[in-house]
Amino acid sequence: MASSLTSLSSIRIPRRCCRFALGRLSSSSPPALASRHSPWGRRPAPRPRRASFSLSFSRKLSRSSFSGGSRSSEVPSLKDFMAARSAASLSAAEIQPDLVPAAEGLSKGRIYQETYGCQMNVNDMEIVLSIMKNAGYSEVVDVPESAEIIFINTCAIRDNAEQKVWQRLNYFWFLKRHWKSNVKIGRSQSLRPPKVVVLGCMAERLKEKILDSDKMVDVVCGPDAYRDLPRLLEEVDYGQKGINTLLSLEETYADISPVRISKNSVTAFVSIMRGCNNMCSFCIVPFTRGRERSRPVESIVREVEELSNEGVKEVTLLGQNVNSYNDTSGLEKDVEPGTNWKLSEGFSSMCKVKKMGLRFADLLERLSTEFPEMRFRYTSPHPKDFPDELLYLMRDRHNVCKYIHLPAQTGSSTVLERMRRGYTRESYLDLVQKIRQIVPQMGISSDFICGFCGETEEEHEDTLSLVRAVGYDMAYMFAYSMREKTHANRNYDDDVPEEVKQRRLNELIEAFRESTGQCFDSQIGSIQLVLVEGPNKRAPDTELIGKSDRGHRVCFAKLPVIDHADNSTCKRNPSVGDYVEVHITKSTRASLFGEALAITKLSLFHRVQDEELVACESSA
Repeated sequence: MASSLTSLSSIRIPRRCCRFALGRLSSSSPPALASRHSPWGRRPAPRPRRASFSLSFSRKLSRSSFSGGSRSSEVPSLKDFMAARSAASLSAAEIQPDLVPAAEGLSKGRIYQETYGCQMNVNDMEIVLSIMKNAGYSEVVDVPESAEIIFINTCAIRDNAEQKVWQRLNYFWFLKRHWKSNVKIGRSQSLRPPKVVVLGCMAERLKEKILDSDKMVDVVCGPDAYRDLPRLLEEVDYGQKGINTLLSLEETYADISPVRISKNSVTAFVSIMRGCNNMCSFCIVPFTRGRERSRPVESIVREVEELSNEGVKEVTLLGQNVNSYNDTSGLEKDVEPGTNWKLSEGFSSMCKVKKMGLRFADLLERLSTEFPEMRFRYTSPHPKDFPDELLYLMRDRHNVCKYIHLPAQTGSSTVLERMRRGYTRESYLDLVQKIRQIVPQMGISSDFICGFCGETEEEHEDTLSLVRAVGYDMAYMFAYSMREKTHANRNYDDDVPEEVKQRRLNELIEAFRESTGQCFDSQIGSIQLVLVEGPNKRAPDTELIGKSDRGHRVCFAKLPVIDHADNSTCKRNPSVGDYVEVHITKSTRASLFGEALAITKLSLFHRVQDEELVACESSA
């Protein structure tokens, strides 16, 4: 199939190129014809006449042979060919030097990218850049005005995210539509009008609307079709619009090494699974990302090893439902009828697992064992997939961060039922209690939706009381936005007025702020292990910033401290990628502040802490 596509592309000459060839052959053609049909909008540099004739002849012959639309009078005869050949007196070896350098000098185009939405989209863009690099598109620029190809990776979770994308598409359309004038006044530096490519969830959801938007977009590509991007871009050269939004039951991009967008970062994302089977009534993800499928463990280990060799110190494992990871690529077994794999106590799932392989706890155990000096986080999980063995593993492994994102969505059992979440308020609170019993220092964050279909004031109050009862470290809170294709769209009315949604959202944010201050204040006086990520933007010359094990931002002064990592008594300034012991002295509702004590290693810090804990228990 690949060879067939290659052969087809070799004979499909754009109409404008055919006209250019005819213009050079015909003595009666006006001189401006070549310029008018040039893809660059200006007259190309002249070639030697005989080489041009040979090239033009082959193009004309290709058109007449394969298009089927040329008149017989336009087809060169053998007599024409022999006469031209005799006049040219050029061999193929003489023509080739003139043609090859031009082909080699053609640039496929520079890439500009923008990404909206979740961390999965960030990782997807890194996969796209890797695919494009392998196809010859190796240069990435920082501004769209300098790009021949513009990628915009989209999110369809909420209407607000889509509106941002439409605004940017309008600007990209302006760069393309008015390219000549933009270049003339210096606004654009691209070599030709840019091709605009829409990727991600919005591409799948609104593909027809996007392509019909006044030639605004050239290519629409869904999350499972990124391997097809080079071909889709070639289709644009032939006057076609490229579209592939087919969802896959198998695609995980396991064999692709992503091109990291943040080259000097000490943190990275690794996608371990794609899709979602939960079918929550408010969520469009199953319709834009497809069903769940997991990467093989070995491919994940290889990618993490590459990142470790590049100096990455912290990896976040990604998935739409990351803790339902199920690698069935190797040894697998059927799940007995009437049973399912272990879920959190009191939780249920609409989707029954048919084949059970290696679960998320197995993957996390493997990674934490093989990379003891690397920290691991994960997002975004579902509360149903927290069996006890996963919680105990998080307790026992020092390099698995003590932080769980636990999306509640609402604090009302009746709303949870309409949302088809598979649990009640009581079972959620029981899970929170179990987590904190097993890992007392665990940080917890959550997601909340205000104003879901039919939500009453009493149900809203249940959500406020849940936020106060749990005491979250972080929360992502939004007003409900109806999405097409979802269960809610088909069965419920979006009957909560917009002003009521916004008022409830403000009340929820205030309730969160009241409780989160206690989480940060409880860290005062403690010693936290902080991975330095860079200078504090508010004081870049004097302060550094990083994250603690629990995910809190920690700021501290950039001063020389002892380097325990090198077993040295000498002092030096901490740098990006260092683990630093920080004594917390102050907190706000969003950050911690402290004093750096020493540079250390991840395993060394926890070993010393364990020894001190044993000594305290012995003396008691």
